[in-house]
Amino acid sequence: MLRKNRRGTSVRVRAVTIEIPPTPGVLLAGGLARRMGGGDKPMRTIAGRTILERVVARLKPQCDGIILNANGDPERFATFGLTVVADDVADFPGPLAGILAALDWAAANRPGVEWMLSVATDCPFLPRDLVARLHQGRAAEKAQLAVAVSGGQTHPVIGLWHVGLREELRHALVKDDIRKIDRWTARYRLAAVSWPAEPLDPFFNANTVEDIAEAERLAALDGG
Repeated sequence: MLRKNRRGTSVRVRAVTIEIPPTPGVLLAGGLARRMGGGDKPMRTIAGRTILERVVARLKPQCDGIILNANGDPERFATFGLTVVADDVADFPGPLAGILAALDWAAANRPGVEWMLSVATDCPFLPRDLVARLHQGRAAEKAQLAVAVSGGQTHPVIGLWHVGLREELRHALVKDDIRKIDRWTARYRLAAVSWPAEPLDPFFNANTVEDIAEAERLAALDGG
């Protein structure tokens, strides 16, 4: 696990062993997929399976239930059997709106749950130890939030969020007009948990048509 010291330099710290609390997951699919010409990125196919199928398969064993954050007609995702939660902040303000929708859903439907995992639905090769290691990292740091890192790059959409911060997040979105995740997380103690990027970056994201072609190649390294 990596953290920043007072000078802003990343240093490695030892993770702790803890009991992993119940952690629902939200798959963030609320974006507009402009770089793919519109439509739903998670419905693109890699080696015969949609990205969404791959993400669900990776997270099901790790999460205490999964929901999907998406805007528009939820019926287009009906075959996946997931609860679909739309943003309730207008004008597509980005992934923070999806995270807020998930935290509100957890508060209303999963009383007692303190933590929610978020992931991007364009990441077909997510690590199988994602939830456990993020929890270990935030516990070691006594952090309020945790995000994933690979190859020296932070992935702010992939992280753990405390349900108790939802009203502060709503205020940041609506009143402070904060749209970038790292601007909001900078207000809190944040654990950055690192994974190796070789031979395959587990947070590779398929944002373009070219990325889909690369993902076809990587799927063979990942075992299909």
